[in-house]
Amino acid sequence: MNAMTFVICIVVALIAAAISWVAATAYRKNVAEKTIGSAEEKARDIIDDALKVAETKKREALLEAKEESMNRKNELDKETRERRAELQKYERRVLAKEEAIEKKSDALERRESNLASREEELKIKSVEIEEIHEKKVQELERISGLTSEQAKDYLLKTVEDEVKSDTARLYKELESKAKEDANKKAKEYVATAIQRCAADHVAEATISVVQLPSDEMKGRIIGREGRNIRTLETMTGVDLIIDDTPEAVILSSFDPIRREVARIALEKLIVDGRIHPARIEEMVEKAQKEVETMIREEGEAAALEVGVHGIHPELIRLLGRMKFRTSYGQNALKHSIEVAQLSGLLAGEIGVDIRMAKRAGLLHDIGKSIDHEIEGSHVQIGADLCKKYKESTTVINAVESHHGDVEPETLIACIVQAADTISAARPGARRETLETYTNRLKQLEDISNSFKGVDKSFAIQAGREIRIMVVPEKVSDADMVLMARDISKQIEAEMEYPGQIKVSVIRESRAVDYAK
Repeated sequence: MNAMTFVICIVVALIAAAISWVAATAYRKNVAEKTIGSAEEKARDIIDDALKVAETKKREALLEAKEESMNRKNELDKETRERRAELQKYERRVLAKEEAIEKKSDALERRESNLASREEELKIKSVEIEEIHEKKVQELERISGLTSEQAKDYLLKTVEDEVKSDTARLYKELESKAKEDANKKAKEYVATAIQRCAADHVAEATISVVQLPSDEMKGRIIGREGRNIRTLETMTGVDLIIDDTPEAVILSSFDPIRREVARIALEKLIVDGRIHPARIEEMVEKAQKEVETMIREEGEAAALEVGVHGIHPELIRLLGRMKFRTSYGQNALKHSIEVAQLSGLLAGEIGVDIRMAKRAGLLHDIGKSIDHEIEGSHVQIGADLCKKYKESTTVINAVESHHGDVEPETLIACIVQAADTISAARPGARRETLETYTNRLKQLEDISNSFKGVDKSFAIQAGREIRIMVVPEKVSDADMVLMARDISKQIEAEMEYPGQIKVSVIRESRAVDYAK
């Protein structure tokens, strides 16, 4: 019963479920059909709306295209009008310029024609002016009594005189100012250097005197038949003068080294007492060696005294030889030492290399040591020696230029020139023979008299000044200044002298009248 009931219940449940499923399916179908119908309607509505929107958009697009086309057309029309207006404007400007150019062309043609006519008129007038000028020149020449060339020369001479006068005045002013400043400084430097450097000046002679213990020695020196004196003179090259001078023999020679060798040899012979030719030869050889040693020692002492080191040994030897060399009676080695000291002092005042200045001053006259053996001036010989022994270009130039043979290239060369002049010009430093003195005076007067317009000239103050009298009609006041300068330059170029020479040009102006 229960099983049957359960089965029935199950069947009934199945049937109910089947009916429910069918009803639900029918309902879903009905709902689906309704939904599909409404969807189709919506779709149709959407399509219709879309068609309407599309139609609207199409019409709007067409309208926009038409409107844009119209705007573009209007813009093109406007631009075309503007271009046309601008072209018309340019055309009007071009036409105006063409008209202006035509007007200018016409004006130029008229001006050219006027200029041509004026040119013709000017040519005619220039011919007339030339004729008038010629007439005026002829009239002026007739009135003045001078030709045009003479008048031109007169004007040129007048201008030349004025320029010469102005030049002389300006030169005199500048020279005076420069001399005031330069002389003041130079005097300070030179005075300081001279005060700080003092040297003895002893005149050298060409003879030496050897004292004898007695007059009996004279006979022994002469020897039998004079063979001793001949041997001594032959070996030394010195003349022995044996006269009535008591207890003395005089050695005479222009070569101081030979004279010194002869003196030493003779003194040794006198001390030794054995005087014969063989002994004389031996003593002369010893004396020569002693003199050579003395020469080297003197050169070393000179270099040490001025504080110059590193000089070539051969130059040291040549410096020592200068102890036996004189110039105008002044010892050459003493002179070189003094020039070296003065050069160092002047270099210190100016502010240049003191050691180099001393070296150049010490070697400036080195050529004098062998100038009697080699041909050429002592300046050129000295320069060649300095080049040979590798001295600096500064020293070589100082040696070459200390007498003005070449231009000085450095301050040191100028300092050596000044120091050389100071040493030579110091009182008592040099002596001159009467012949040399008179020749210098005559040369001074000859140089002065060679100038045009000089009436008389007088060398005074032992040749330290030359006074020149000029013809007033030939030499003006302006010419005097230039003449003094030219004479001084010629004296510097042609003469050698210590110190300086003053040139005084004197022009006398006179006013003469007669009472009648």
